[in-house]
Amino acid sequence: MQENKYLSLLAEKYETNDKVASELINLEAILNLPKGTELYISDIHAEYKAFNHIIRTGAGNIKEKIDTIFGDEDPEQMDRLAMLIAYPTDMLQRKPKDLEAANDWSSQTIHRLIKLLRFLGTKYSRSKVRKAVNEDFRYFTEELMLSLETNQSEKADYYQQIIKRLIELNQADKFIRSLCMTIQQLTVDHLHVVGDVFDRGAGADKVMDRLIQFHNVDFQWGNHDVLWMGAYAGNMASLATLLRIAVKYNYLYELETAYSLNLRPLFLFAEEHYELNSAFKPTARPDDDLLGVENQARLTKVHQALTVIQFKLEGQIIARRPEFEMGERNLLEKIDYKHKTINLNEKDYPLENTCFQTVSQYHPNELTESEAYVMAAILSSLQKSEKFQRHMQFLVEKGSAYLVYNRHLLYHGCIPLKKDGTFLSMSIGGTLYSGRALLDKFEEHIRRGIRHTEIYDDYSTDLMWYAWAGKCSPLFGRSSMTTFERYFISDKTTHKEGENPYFAYREKPEIMDMILAEFGLNDPQSVVINGHTPVKVASGESPIKANGKLMVIDGGMSKAYQKTTGIAGYSLLNDSYGFKIVTHAPFTSIEEILAKGKGNESLKYFLEEKPKRRLIKDTTIGDKLRADIADLTELMDYMS
Repeated sequence: MQENKYLSLLAEKYETNDKVASELINLEAILNLPKGTELYISDIHAEYKAFNHIIRTGAGNIKEKIDTIFGDEDPEQMDRLAMLIAYPTDMLQRKPKDLEAANDWSSQTIHRLIKLLRFLGTKYSRSKVRKAVNEDFRYFTEELMLSLETNQSEKADYYQQIIKRLIELNQADKFIRSLCMTIQQLTVDHLHVVGDVFDRGAGADKVMDRLIQFHNVDFQWGNHDVLWMGAYAGNMASLATLLRIAVKYNYLYELETAYSLNLRPLFLFAEEHYELNSAFKPTARPDDDLLGVENQARLTKVHQALTVIQFKLEGQIIARRPEFEMGERNLLEKIDYKHKTINLNEKDYPLENTCFQTVSQYHPNELTESEAYVMAAILSSLQKSEKFQRHMQFLVEKGSAYLVYNRHLLYHGCIPLKKDGTFLSMSIGGTLYSGRALLDKFEEHIRRGIRHTEIYDDYSTDLMWYAWAGKCSPLFGRSSMTTFERYFISDKTTHKEGENPYFAYREKPEIMDMILAEFGLNDPQSVVINGHTPVKVASGESPIKANGKLMVIDGGMSKAYQKTTGIAGYSLLNDSYGFKIVTHAPFTSIEEILAKGKGNESLKYFLEEKPKRRLIKDTTIGDKLRADIADLTELMDYMS
């Protein structure tokens, strides 16, 4: 009965057998097109300019296509063509000033862009290419592409007249810009963000806006993302932490402006209760002098206030959630306030740079009335921010704890393992979960927490904080987060954060096969794509592990990591022939790149021998299309 109702609804869309047959032919043909190019990127950490450059250049893929098509032409001109496609508005300002030379340049550039667009369009249906073209120039674009497709010499004057009149009517720049944007879109068909947009940089809101504009994107949450989601859901410890990180890395003012936060109560509170403390001076930035000495002093006080508030709120969660088994991290209760020492692992350590004047030695985790007011005011403004609401809803709609896509497995942090290499279990709600089920359970609670932002200390929002710092968290992957020790204890042996055994076992192909199988992946070509841990390239570490079963694509886009990594991040391309690792040099400025006339990335094939070319029928989209084809075939029988 239900099946007939479904077929009846489907019949309303396809009214005749001819229409059903037409759609069947279309879908079956699409299955045999090459799969689109996917770009995988992780650990953006709010570095908007570097991220935007990767998107605009297709992580170097545009330049590679240009080299394929125009291999015999002048390399410098081809570098400039690639930069034109990435930054059309800026590069159009650099075209020849002489009118005749400018017109010749425009004509030649249009021919080259049409040729490149035609090459890119061969792997897509004509309908998809048409939708990617600016509507104002769709007719001209299709006509000029057709001239290359059919080599119609009889229409040469017709095609040349189109270009001539575009130039004469001052439409050439707009047309070139339109072609560049279409080429950008077709170069990367699908973007995968493998976690951590937020923290350490000032441009998280711009990155999120750019992602929302992107034509086809998914998101695997990282620990920093869930920290922000937890703050939006009402978890005060998460909110205090993201604010502390913002002031530590010196972008609190940008955060205040981007999301219209009410930070005035925080500034007033910090000014009243804290003194200058050089240990809490925010990380230096090139424009520090623009902030002035007074603002820098204010931020130092705010930094102390947020640090203490964070540790109090974390202690409250740890106390009310004994099932998290984090009692050893309830640190304010372990302090001897008279002697300024703390007992960790049965050893006393002296405390330095302390700022505990609002901490009660009898009730150390209790917020003062002023601290509670400050946090409530900030949370209220955060949850009311239209932009922040939009960004969080995007993360919910497009995001997940992991993704199985095109026979590959994507996740940000790790699959928690025990020392013997088996899956680590965690008790949630009295039931043990491990492997895939553990990630599913975290995702369930993350989604629940976002749906109920009016509840501030329920289990789901507490678990969102645990995802940030808990030892069984698949997003964190360490035994503890030693923020307190790095602030207050000089002995660096206490600063170490033990890694989950996953990070040692991920070098073993059999362990990665076990993990892939846990997620239903038994294809020999299936791989894990992982972010979270910067690859120490300067020390000889490779992003390719377990004989190619795992690729780690966090190479260090954040400036905070680049001294360790030696590069500015990896990204990963996957087209119908296979994977390519992309290495990015540190991003300086758009002006420098444009002046140099070339990008800062290099590509290399991950696979020495290209496998059989993958078609859409070999992909996740192909699975859906086959299901649609089965429905339409059944509909034809139903309508007969």
